[in-house]
Amino acid sequence: MFKILKNFFDFCNAEDRKRFYVSIVLSLVQALFEALKIPAISVMVKALLENNVTSKACVTCLCIMLASIIGSGAFKSKATMLQTEGGYSTCANKRMQLAEHLRYLPMGYYNENSLGRIMSVTTNTMQNLENVATRVVMIVCSGLLTTAVITAMILFYDWRIGLILLAGLAIFFLINSGLMSASADMAKKKLEKDSRLVAKVIEYIQGIFEVRTFRLTGERSRDLNTAIDENEFANSAMELKLIPFMTLQSFWLKAVGTVIVIASVFLHIGGSMDLLTTVIMIISSYLIYAQLDNAGKYSSLLRTVDVSVRQAQEILDTPQMDISGEDIKPRHFGLSAQNISFAYEKRKIINGISVDIPEKTTTAIVGPSGGGKTTLTSLLSRFWDVDEGSVTLDGIDIRRYSMDALMRNYSFVFQRVYLFADTVANNIRFGQPDAPMEKVIEAAKKACCHDFIMALPDGYDTVIGEGGASLSGGEKQRISIARAIMKDSPIIVLDEATANVDPENEADLMKAIDALTKEKTIIMIAHRLKTVRNADKILVIESGRIAEQGTHDELMLENGIYRSFVENRREAAAWRL
Repeated sequence: MFKILKNFFDFCNAEDRKRFYVSIVLSLVQALFEALKIPAISVMVKALLENNVTSKACVTCLCIMLASIIGSGAFKSKATMLQTEGGYSTCANKRMQLAEHLRYLPMGYYNENSLGRIMSVTTNTMQNLENVATRVVMIVCSGLLTTAVITAMILFYDWRIGLILLAGLAIFFLINSGLMSASADMAKKKLEKDSRLVAKVIEYIQGIFEVRTFRLTGERSRDLNTAIDENEFANSAMELKLIPFMTLQSFWLKAVGTVIVIASVFLHIGGSMDLLTTVIMIISSYLIYAQLDNAGKYSSLLRTVDVSVRQAQEILDTPQMDISGEDIKPRHFGLSAQNISFAYEKRKIINGISVDIPEKTTTAIVGPSGGGKTTLTSLLSRFWDVDEGSVTLDGIDIRRYSMDALMRNYSFVFQRVYLFADTVANNIRFGQPDAPMEKVIEAAKKACCHDFIMALPDGYDTVIGEGGASLSGGEKQRISIARAIMKDSPIIVLDEATANVDPENEADLMKAIDALTKEKTIIMIAHRLKTVRNADKILVIESGRIAEQGTHDELMLENGIYRSFVENRREAAAWRL
């Protein structure tokens, strides 16, 4: 229990940890005020036993009781406020820290770890900490401190009853240890099933078109149904496994209270305890039960807090790419790869590629699916680090640049465009959040998307759905290009930017790409012949190697992969119903 609390406090940043530590001190003071009820009661009981209930006795009892209630309430309120602030602040800070950490993890991390798991940690797990941790830490700490103070007071009044209480508490904590052990494995399984459920729900929603097309609903959406059932079972199993321990804890505390009452009565009958102390011991037994029983029940949730902290810490402990380099500003924007190799899960994707890409030239990358085209562009832009060899920008190894300094030089337009649930204007000015509206409109006009934006209900202030769901594929592509134009980076990476565009949008999209790529260093992955043939250099990538390279005319003279690629495209274009 104490180790889990320590792990949680270590997880908090210094300022929030300080809030929790101060709240614990205040909880201790609150426990002292709470314990004042015992002397308040003893004053009145003594007056009753001596048949001397005077105004002074009543006022003394009332004053002590009021001091106990007011002091306890005031310190509890302040301690609760600090713990609540600490809990919410910790989760807010950790969400920001997780987002910043994820930003600089190698892209391979997102292949190894499902989006559902990452989202579950950053949402469900942090929500658990936000809602559960604060309450649990507060109740457990308060219960333990109050119990410790009342135990000390009972030892002061009568050491024999104090020893009985200590023995009872030792057995209580033994039972609680069993509860904690039982919850350890169950809490981990529960959070794993939570993550799996989130992953399946996201997968189901993202593939909703296929779900509706193939009628993957009800009994036919087995994976989702299985994840829901497993999550239900994990939660139910956890509750059922913990209930016996929680019941035993509660029963044992009542039994200890009963033993204290019986022992006090027997000691009084034996003449070794006066009636006043006997009555105080009987009343105190109920005070201890109320505080510790509450702490014991909530302590079962500490394992959920612990597992949540560990899951978040796992992400934070994942090594980032070395982003600490220098703030270098290149004068020229030519790229060079020297004998680079890269493996993913022991499978070599890029194997000894060397290539020079002069600035202000266009390099097209073509080749069979799975040959390593996208991986090569990822290595050239340092989404991954090469295992062997080096990539240089302006003759300087890109690993020497800080990540922010390097990314200033790149703009990307991908086949799958992601737009944020925000206004059209904010999506375009994403790379320059403070850019004036005039620049946004200028970029939109260059990207051939000003007209359709003005046709939207609120123009540039129209809020588009998450991922750009309310726009067509061509419209999203053009907004993505406007965003890249706005950033105005000297190196442009186009990854199948025109692959899924319908003929009606293709002309506008090609105009937008022309506006984006003027006087830039262009690296493009493309399958459309008209996109590739005018490139200054064409790289044909097969099985992680450069199988052929040259201009369109040079490669057409060879009887190789590129020529087959072109001829197949021509045949496909000539085919008619």
